[in-house]
Amino acid sequence: MQITPGTTLTQAPAPARVRLVRALAVVAVLVYLVDQVTKGLAVRHLTPGDPVPLLGTLVQLRIIRNPGAAFSIATGLTWLLTGVGVVVVVVVVRSVRRLGSRGWAVALGLLLGGALGNLTDRLLREPGVGRGHVVDFIDYHGLFVGNVADIAIVAAAVSVGLLGLRGIGLDGVRASHD
Repeated sequence: MQITPGTTLTQAPAPARVRLVRALAVVAVLVYLVDQVTKGLAVRHLTPGDPVPLLGTLVQLRIIRNPGAAFSIATGLTWLLTGVGVVVVVVVVRSVRRLGSRGWAVALGLLLGGALGNLTDRLLREPGVGRGHVVDFIDYHGLFVGNVADIAIVAAAVSVGLLGLRGIGLDGVRASHD
């Protein structure tokens, strides 16, 4: 490997980085599209207050419009959640420069797709720009109601945790335990 000025030993070679960025983008786009399509179907076919059982009462389809975060936390702070979504997207996009791990590419793709899915709702849905309510429709036994973006965000968090436990950094380098 030829080292040029500005290249560090922890950076993946350019072709490898391109593949990782492409993987991140594909995961993000797939998550985003599945999230938006399923939300569209939920809006068209589900009636508020009329749940559709999938696995009895364990998992049901039940549409709600959520102005808050998970478990309807921060319901009155939709504008703040919109800002947090924008920050998450910016941080993920900026992290691409250091990407050197397939696991991190998938995790960040899940996070980016999920964040963009819910951010789209906050920006484009009623009651208005930056204050839109997120469409949630997967009811987990009455504990909470979520959507595909939420599933992707949780999967990203679990993936990041596992990568951290394994000591794998964003750049793909395994941390030494000296």
